[in-house]
Amino acid sequence: MIIESLHNIETIENEEFFLKCGNPCTRIARLTKGVMRGFVTDNDGNEITTHFYQEGDMVIGSYIPNANAPVSVQALEECEVLMADYSEVMSHLNKDQDITEVIALAFRKLNIQLQSRLVALQNLDSLEKYELFLKEYPKLINRIPHYYIASFLGITPTQLSRARKQLINKCKR
Repeated sequence: MIIESLHNIETIENEEFFLKCGNPCTRIARLTKGVMRGFVTDNDGNEITTHFYQEGDMVIGSYIPNANAPVSVQALEECEVLMADYSEVMSHLNKDQDITEVIALAFRKLNIQLQSRLVALQNLDSLEKYELFLKEYPKLINRIPHYYIASFLGITPTQLSRARKQLINKCKR
């Protein structure tokens, strides 16, 4: 199969970058082990987490190969990925049914996650945002620092702590 011949297995160490903001997106990967985060840096130098990648997710910095990445992507654990040349993979799009299905499914999932996050940031309170995070990323809560979760949810670590306590109390009822 073409899909197997396009990638190789690579390890990305904890805190190592898959991609840095502003660099061209030349690689695409499927995360087979570990957790990564996407983030941007605001004008004050604060990192704002925009996405979490977990096992099974496609890892990219842009939907367009070779475009400069608007985000950085960094490992939060030692990660194992199936790494491929982004342009080469995309050159097989619509020519190879397996590749087309994998890419379409991965892009659809990323798009749904991003839309969900945008809606949550605008419309939900801290507790609701945290509950949505737990629903969408149930395996990550004990694997990543809570300050990254707070950043992702658009709240402070103190607000996250309060939301966690509210949820515990809500579950006790």
